[in-house]
Amino acid sequence: MPDPSPPIVLCAGGHDPTGGAGLTADAEAVRAAGAHALGLVTCLTTQDTCGVGGVFPQPIGQIEAQWRALSADSPIAAIKIGLLGSAAVAEAVEGRVRAHPGLPVVLDPVLASGAGDPIADAALVERLRHHLPGACTLMTPNLPEARTLAGAQDPDACAAALRRAGCRWVLITGTHAAEAEVVNRLYGPDGCRHAWRWPRLPGHYHGSGCTLASAIAARLARGDEPIEAIAAAQAYTWEALARARRTGRCQLTPNRLFALDGTEAPG
Repeated sequence: MPDPSPPIVLCAGGHDPTGGAGLTADAEAVRAAGAHALGLVTCLTTQDTCGVGGVFPQPIGQIEAQWRALSADSPIAAIKIGLLGSAAVAEAVEGRVRAHPGLPVVLDPVLASGAGDPIADAALVERLRHHLPGACTLMTPNLPEARTLAGAQDPDACAAALRRAGCRWVLITGTHAAEAEVVNRLYGPDGCRHAWRWPRLPGHYHGSGCTLASAIAARLARGDEPIEAIAAAQAYTWEALARARRTGRCQLTPNRLFALDGTEAPG
């Protein structure tokens, strides 16, 4: 039977009308991990599986009012941050996050769509580089995002820069690298380092970063230790991509509603 009182994850991110990424992806991944997602819309988008046509940040007052309403109503156990849309939205979200000290916060610093369309201007990159990391437990950039935010090329140097900015853990994913395997590298306190290698899948996927970050946040909300949560979320994400479906003309949509034993998720 489902847990009648699942842990709550507040997901702040964009609305993707395709359902492949954004808050729909967050909700599916969180649910698959046995938690419940609250969705706070930071921006609307015009996009399909081929790319993003526009990003429309929501009014700051609306975002802050909705955050206050959700946090007063539900016992939030973790926070996941995705697409922000503007520096002003990033600043507002950071302020709300800092009002909840002690909660695990996972930041997926979205700088481009899965198809490569840039969706973060210089002002937003600046806030993601110097301000938000200090409010977060974990960042999950892919390698191009890490290089942009850190101003470095080597993954070790990128992680060091992001940790100096205040983030406790940094997971740099290797989906955009040229290696035969996908190598995801985790950097943590006291020199802690782990690496996971995954067979590279042949397709192109819409929402893989959202899936991974949300799955980690859900497991942290359930009480998993960071390394345990990150390892389990990677396995789940790989399976979701391996089972992906075609819902549009271009990128594949991850199949997030399944259990790792191969059965479909309930409900």
